[in-house]
Amino acid sequence: MEIGIDSFAMNLLDSGTDAPIDGTKAVSQLLDRIVRADEVGLDIFGLGEHHRSEYLDSAPAVLLAAAAARTKRIRLTSAVTVLSAADPVRVFQQYATLDLISQGRAEMVVGRGSSIEAFPLFGFDLDDYDELFAEKLGLLLQVREQEKVRWQGKFRPALTGQGVYPRPMQAKIPIWLGVGGTPESFVRAGTLGLPLMVAIIGGDTHRFRPLIDLYREAGRRAGFTPEQLPVGLHSLGYVAETSAQAADEAFPGYAHTFSKRARERGGPAITRPQFDAQLGPLGALLIGSPEEVAAKILRHSEALGGISRVTFQMDIAAVGHERLLAAIELLGTRVAPLVRA
Repeated sequence: MEIGIDSFAMNLLDSGTDAPIDGTKAVSQLLDRIVRADEVGLDIFGLGEHHRSEYLDSAPAVLLAAAAARTKRIRLTSAVTVLSAADPVRVFQQYATLDLISQGRAEMVVGRGSSIEAFPLFGFDLDDYDELFAEKLGLLLQVREQEKVRWQGKFRPALTGQGVYPRPMQAKIPIWLGVGGTPESFVRAGTLGLPLMVAIIGGDTHRFRPLIDLYREAGRRAGFTPEQLPVGLHSLGYVAETSAQAADEAFPGYAHTFSKRARERGGPAITRPQFDAQLGPLGALLIGSPEEVAAKILRHSEALGGISRVTFQMDIAAVGHERLLAAIELLGTRVAPLVRA
């Protein structure tokens, strides 16, 4: 099983002042965390895409290219590229270039996007949410297959045989489909034979099994083998020496983020008992000691019928740079060996 980290490049607080650190320092620290993940043997590091003041990941390919120059083996991916609001040709060019810089370590996770700010920013209509994605995904896959492309759609000027360059080092850059809880998205991934990355950030993980079964059945009907249909799990997580330490350090940041979202929707603040309930054997949060987190990953894999990748979103804990470095160390040196064994 591959184990890695996803980040939204959150503008973390300075541990000494509790004020946001400046962008230059935040980006430097993010790159240091990617380097540490590479050094401790993690398999993957992903960067999301947002266009909001609290995140620094609006240009993930640029950040990943900087990381590629400082790392040796870790695979570098988007997590996710908001393809509905992007030009698939430009996306392919960016990640093909990243693949050349990294000598064949680039990947993409593409999705419709759970945040909507990219749509008005780039002039797209939210009413076209799914139609945009379906068309652009088709074009991206065609560009991956063909150097010179003939294509016509609704939302972009036609391609009449133009070449798309550069071509990547890998014969095919891996393209995963990032999904939430929409059944149609699971079926789409299976029908296209694309690897599936499932974001489970709350509730009981096993409840997603029927959706993953939909994916696998759609893939089978489309002629793909089980080996061609890997499933990855993206979860909120944080690791410390003890379970109590991990929970105590992660809760304030978790509560701040999710209470803010709840208030925006007219709901109540997140309480510690609600948080603790998600730490149990069935809950989605991968927060605890190395041994506890490793055991929970294996339980999740069994509940979902087998997963081949798990990525931790640790920014949400908002614990600061030094604690994140320590958590990455534990993830690579203690969690990953237990899971792989």
